[in-house]
Amino acid sequence: MNSFPERPLVWLGSSKKNLLALPIAVRKFFGHALNAAQHGEQHEAAKVLKGFGGAGVLEIVENDTGGTYRAVYTVRFAEAVFVLHVFQKKSKYGIETPKTEMEIIRQCLKVAAIVAQELRNE
Repeated sequence: MNSFPERPLVWLGSSKKNLLALPIAVRKFFGHALNAAQHGEQHEAAKVLKGFGGAGVLEIVENDTGGTYRAVYTVRFAEAVFVLHVFQKKSKYGIETPKTEMEIIRQCLKVAAIVAQELRNE
């Protein structure tokens, strides 16, 4: 780990509840990747999620016998790492994130901006 100060992890929407519903191996994998983000690093499994204008929104994808799972977070704000959404990708076809999931991510990103501003003003 580098000397980057640890940022808190802030769970938005149902992201933490959704994470806790995943298989243990997937939860652990996502936990390691999110811990790296808290320390200013990008886990090798984290990739930029297209459609959000730059590298501030990332997703971690993990496969398990039960399916494909994704955790989406943002490092756009210095105040915290915000977990925007955790979900199981239901579609068996294509790699594109479903529109309904993208809308949840967009809404949570707006909330993250508000929370970050509140943290800045404390």
